[in-house]
Amino acid sequence: MAKQRKVEQRQPRRKYCQFCKEGVEFIDYKDTQLLRKYMTDRGKIKPRRVTGACTQHQHDIAIAIKRAREMALLPYTVAVVSSRGGRNRG
Repeated sequence: MAKQRKVEQRQPRRKYCQFCKEGVEFIDYKDTQLLRKYMTDRGKIKPRRVTGACTQHQHDIAIAIKRAREMALLPYTVAVVSSRGGRNRG
C-alpha cells in the first residue's frame, strides 16, 4: 500500500519591472546597451513574459528598439550561420 505524497509546487518568483523600480520615465533609443538586453541574439524583441517589464514599459522598449533600428544603431536581423550538416551539392 503506497502512500500518496502531497507534492508542493513552489510558486515561481514574480518578475518585476526594472523601470518601475528605478523610476525611469523615458527609455532612450540611443542607449543601445540597455536595449540589447531586451533583444534576442537574432535581433527579435523579447516578449514581456521573459523581460518582466510592465505593459507600458514593454511598449516603450519596443518603440525605442524600433527607433534605434531606423537610425541604424541596432540591426533588424543578425546573419545566422547554420551549423547543420547539409547535403553536398555538386
